[in-house]
Amino acid sequence: MSHGVHAVQHGVEHQIEHEEHGHGGRGKPVAESRSKKIALLISVIALFLALAEMFGKSVTLEAATVSDESKKAALLKQADDWMKTVARYESDPAEKDGRKELRALAETYEHQRDIYLARYHHYEFASAAHQIGIVLASAAVITGMMALVHGALGLGVVGLVFMALGFFNPQYLHSLHLI
Repeated sequence: MSHGVHAVQHGVEHQIEHEEHGHGGRGKPVAESRSKKIALLISVIALFLALAEMFGKSVTLEAATVSDESKKAALLKQADDWMKTVARYESDPAEKDGRKELRALAETYEHQRDIYLARYHHYEFASAAHQIGIVLASAAVITGMMALVHGALGLGVVGLVFMALGFFNPQYLHSLHLI
């Protein structure tokens, strides 16, 4: 989690502690049960934020692995060897090192990379929605404004939707040309 999110969460915890001891903030006490529910909301959204960031980092590593330079070098060496020794062959299905086979292999790697990058983008959107939801819920604890709580809940749901799309159908929003 980012330093800013930790600072906001610490401030909220301090405010809740302050209110539980009857100090109430600006002279008017905030309902204890509402503050606890909002604090629980913050915790749940923070959990999903951590998951979204973890998935995003994981997918980034996978995308990097698929487009790894060593794989490119191996494919280029294989293609170069093929060009020198079997230049007259367009395809060699037995050895799977013909031009057609190498192209198919490269396209497979590109497709895998594209899926990982699409997942990464979804997890980034989920992460942003969760972070903003945490900030709104934290502000709701301090101000007591229920509109902020509803906004935080909505962003939590939006974050979950982006996480689910990233996990189950990363190409969906790209196919609609929305991102």
